[in-house]
Amino acid sequence: MKISNNLIGILNFLTLILSIPILLTGIWLHKQATSECERFLEKPIIILGVFLLIVSLMGFIGGCCRVTWLLWFYLFFMFLLIVVLFVFTIFAFVVTNKGAGESLSNKGYKEYRLGDYSNWLQKRVNDNGNWNRIKSCLQSGKLCIDFHSQFLNDTADKFYLQHLNALQSGCCKPSNDCGFTYQNPTNWTMPAGGTYTNPDCDTWTNDPKVLCFNCKSCKAGLLDNLKTNWKKVVVVNIIFLIFLIIVYSIGCCAFRNNRRDGWKRY
Repeated sequence: MKISNNLIGILNFLTLILSIPILLTGIWLHKQATSECERFLEKPIIILGVFLLIVSLMGFIGGCCRVTWLLWFYLFFMFLLIVVLFVFTIFAFVVTNKGAGESLSNKGYKEYRLGDYSNWLQKRVNDNGNWNRIKSCLQSGKLCIDFHSQFLNDTADKFYLQHLNALQSGCCKPSNDCGFTYQNPTNWTMPAGGTYTNPDCDTWTNDPKVLCFNCKSCKAGLLDNLKTNWKKVVVVNIIFLIFLIIVYSIGCCAFRNNRRDGWKRY
């Protein structure tokens, strides 16, 4: 058996083993999920597990058992995966290229403006259905409850020097534009009859279940967090793409070996 066939068999056997815990995780989430956030993850995980299982079986049997038609389908799906990953990598780079936090004088944290981010991302978070699901996840994840506990004993001066992350800054406290008086991290005194240029000031409430989850700054904080994570994903995707191209090239060699051996037998 040719070296390329052996390599394809080994690589796909490892991927086959990897697909089993991924699939089991998806099934476990389907049965045990208690929140909308967990249920949101179950279908993509199950689809990924099934896809890896089927494609790995194609590559393993096609490479080791010299089943040429299975190897052809394996290469076809691998090519589609490479194209999809390449397009997603370019897309992720483009949509996360805009937007950054605004530094404030004498403040350790930054503030975030929704208009600074790409129009595509803005449309996603401005959709009420999407935002209600995201907001539910943030609330069930106790984002602002943990924020309140972490900084509860801070004086105003100390709090203003804290290096808050984008979600904490955008969702759990009012904007610096509002000029509210600090009482504790999630409780601020609003001046009577105040008028504001920033609509988030009217949206803010001291209700711990609401706070600034309906503010544009919260959506901007989410997008900044997403931007940071997607940039990491882009790096991982580039590495994974290189790996897939190498595997695809080995698969092409194995496919050529299968066809050559088939012609010799003929």
